[in-house]
Formats: sequence, structure tokens, C-alpha cells
Amino acid sequence: MQTLASPAMPGRTRDLEDLPPPGLYARLAATGLIRRLLELARDEDLGAAGMDITAAVMLEPDATTTACLVAREPGVVAGLVVIPELLDVFGIADAMSVEKHASDADRVVPGDTLATLRGSSRAIVTIERTMLNLIARLSGVATRTAEFAARIPADSPAKLCDTRKTTPGLRVLEKYAVRCGGGSMHRLGLHDAVLVKDNHVASIPLDQLAQRLTDAARRARELRIEIGDADPAPPAFFEVEVDSLDQLERVLSVEDALIDFVLLDNFSTDQLREGVALRDRLGSKVQLEASGGVTLDTIAGVAQTGVDRISVGSLTHHAVSLDLGLDIEPVGT
Repeated sequence: MQTLASPAMPGRTRDLEDLPPPGLYARLAATGLIRRLLELARDEDLGAAGMDITAAVMLEPDATTTACLVAREPGVVAGLVVIPELLDVFGIADAMSVEKHASDADRVVPGDTLATLRGSSRAIVTIERTMLNLIARLSGVATRTAEFAARIPADSPAKLCDTRKTTPGLRVLEKYAVRCGGGSMHRLGLHDAVLVKDNHVASIPLDQLAQRLTDAARRARELRIEIGDADPAPPAFFEVEVDSLDQLERVLSVEDALIDFVLLDNFSTDQLREGVALRDRLGSKVQLEASGGVTLDTIAGVAQTGVDRISVGSLTHHAVSLDLGLDIEPVGT
């Protein structure tokens, strides 16, 4: 038995994918990845000097103010939960108070105040851009996810999933934002689940595919991966990507329960229906996942084919930051 050590992780994907946002954030924050990201954001803005030199020369040390984080356009909020740790990382948590008027996963309209910051003027202008960049980015992901989720017909059981097409360093937060928008988490990374893609099987003849997958799935079951304080356990799931119905038929011939999901890559809706019918005709319990080129205009049709999951890379890589602003109270008000 081989044991693989991985960075501190919050649990296995199957345990996390449908957690409510507060619980998911707590588990992701426990990895330490979010704090490392915030420390990098601090260092790139404050540099070796460790200070905002504009604030130092323009604002008196004892000056105080009130600032409101305001939505400029409609959307779904994500990232407010990060504010306390962000202030702590910047070393200004004691210099201001934060009152939240919204929660992550809330829908907002232009003019809504999401949070009010009160305290040191220097501290508020120092944190402004990093806070806006982060919350706007995550809210953009949540908003786009909500748009896709809303297009899935109510009578469809299909689950909307994210992918690994995330911004390097931002993955756990972008996946958190997908959850705020109503999506579900796919695997966190290469460390927690097996996904056999086209490049893994490119050199394997079709008539050998089933046996090679059988061998690989059995090896995966023998792996014991250390994740956080949990006892070592096998990968969260074993998934195989196929790009033809012939490949799908070979994969479905693998011994039942060795493969959890099959990803149908760039299938047309007619091919997806054929794939679902083939799976059902063979009596397989494998869940089918549609992926590749799914858009707002096509997701409803994809969901109606009978697939169990739909993964959409553009939830993250095509998301546009939500327009937010920090309005500082003018002097004399």
C-alpha cells in the first residue's frame, strides 16, 4: 500500500461539494492557502517598506473616517467573509471596525451597502484596493455561476460543477465563490481525486482501454492519501474522460463500482442522450458528466439530456469582476 502526503487539505471533494458557504469557507481556510494568498497580496502592495506611503504623507496618524463598500451593479456577493483575516494580515484589525450588511451568496442591486468600515483613515485607504479586488473578483465568479445555475430547468437533476480552470493561487476562493453562486465543487486539485483525461490514454489502443482502466482503478483504491488530520483514505473518486461513444461503451464495460463518473467531453446534445441511453441500457450506475463548450444558451439543453453533472470552466475563467466601490464619508458630514 502506497501512502501519499499532501498539503493540509480540508477534506475530500465528495465531503465538500455541497456544503453551505460558511461551512465550506471554514474548511478551506483551514488549509492555510487563503492566508498565504492574502500575505502575498499584502506584500505586493506594501512592499519591503511595509507601508502605504501616500497615506503616510497625506493623512494624519489620528485621522478617522467611515467608508461604505457599495455595489455598483447587480450580482451575487462572495468574499465578504475574507475581510477579517485580510485586516489581520495587513496588521490593521485593531484600527477599524467592520459592520456587514450583507452575507456571501446574497443577491445585491446597485446602491446596496455591503459593509461599513469605521476607524483609521490611513488603514482604510491602505486596505481599499486589495479588498475591492478580491471581493469584486469572487463576486464576479458567484454572479456568473448563478446565471448558469438559473438556466438549468427545475425538473433536471443535473448538478453544476466548477473545474480546475482557475486563477493560480486563487483556486480555493474561486471554488468557494462558485458555491456562493449555487454551483458545486469538482475536485480541488490533482491530489484528491483521479480524473483520467485524453492525454492519459492517448497511447492506449481502444481494445485495451477497459483493462488498463480496471488496473488503474484498482491501484487507486489501494492508495492512501493523507489529508489534514483525517485518517489516510483512497482518492475521493475515479473519473474517466471520453470523447466518443465507442470509448464510453468500453469504459462502461469496466467492473461495476470501480469508476464513479464518466466525463463526456464536447459531446453534442444528441450524443449526450445516446450516452445516457447506453449507460441505462447496460445497467451501469456510473454518473455521466457533460463538459466542454457549455454556454448560457446551451446549458438548458445539456441538462435535459439526462446527464448527472455539468462542468463549466467559464464559471471561473470567463468571470468578470463585479463593479464595487468604497465610498469614504466626506469631511464635515
